[in-house]
Amino acid sequence: MTVLTSRALNRAALARQMLLERTDLPVYDAVAHLCGMQAQEPQEPSIGLWSRLRAFDPAGLDDLVTERRLVRTHLMRRTIHLVTADDAVAWRARHDPMLHQRVMGVYRSELDGVDLEELTAAAYAQLADGEPRTMSDLGRSMLERWPSSTQRALGELVAAVLVPMVQLPPRGLWRAKGGARMVPIASWLGREVDPPAPDGTDPVGETLALRYLAAYGPATVADLRAWCGLAGLPGAVKAVREQLVTFRDEHGRELVDLPNAPRPDPDTPAPVRFLPAFENAILGYQDRSRIIDDADRNLSIAGARVVLVDGRVTATWTVDADTVIVTPLRGLSRSERTAVTEEGHELAAFLSDKESDRVKIA
Repeated sequence: MTVLTSRALNRAALARQMLLERTDLPVYDAVAHLCGMQAQEPQEPSIGLWSRLRAFDPAGLDDLVTERRLVRTHLMRRTIHLVTADDAVAWRARHDPMLHQRVMGVYRSELDGVDLEELTAAAYAQLADGEPRTMSDLGRSMLERWPSSTQRALGELVAAVLVPMVQLPPRGLWRAKGGARMVPIASWLGREVDPPAPDGTDPVGETLALRYLAAYGPATVADLRAWCGLAGLPGAVKAVREQLVTFRDEHGRELVDLPNAPRPDPDTPAPVRFLPAFENAILGYQDRSRIIDDADRNLSIAGARVVLVDGRVTATWTVDADTVIVTPLRGLSRSERTAVTEEGHELAAFLSDKESDRVKIA
């Protein structure tokens, strides 16, 4: 069986993630290809798309959100993701058990004695007027009935688990500020989420496996689970096994992939790319060593914005007074500093509402 080196996996991931070369894909198609973008930090998807798409205009993303073609909702790993409306409807029920398990794992003691069916009915009654609610609003309204619980626990259980919800604009619009006001998916999109398959099969799991590999592969089943947080995925992969090819990584682990997906030459040059906080190109794997050193792994879960140099996390970046400030994690060569500075100039101009292309490498 062919062994793929870490560098080969890196170049494959960059190609699938549109980080090896910017693409002309429409914004909607790019978000769909990526299986959504992590978006608990509302502005970050725009940065991620700027690094992937030629001539990206945030106004186009804003239009897709206000037109209800893209939505912000709890999905993978219990985090807010920006996904297509079609994927939100198709995937949500498959995520329900994971969402329930993770929220109950955090708030089990606060939710002891809360009847979930009764809470669900109360929440839907509260939301029947169609008015948007915050998570705090929902928790506060339920607290009188369940005073031994907490506002936060009740609010998150309702908003992330019991009632499939979307966060409304202006939350997530470019350079706009807005709290996380929510309404049920059904009222925002005019359609209910798809129910689970009645025959015990897992068509959504199979679709997720294939879509994940298109955007992240080659990968292990453990990588797939790390990305979405779902159980039962070995069975889904087994069901589509005849559509896949297999490899080994340098540690002997089996990797699965789509047969005709890009796997570039490991020596393919990789440009500098600035990535947003909580970037799925990093978080989408159990073994992230293809793109980030183990010593720096915690940066990706701490919300650091990072810079890829030769395809790997090599620096972090922030913005201060219209200046992009880059902090290297190791020494940069002269040519690397030049490439980082040039891409940083472009990023500064994109981010600033003034004329600015200022970059500082700390």
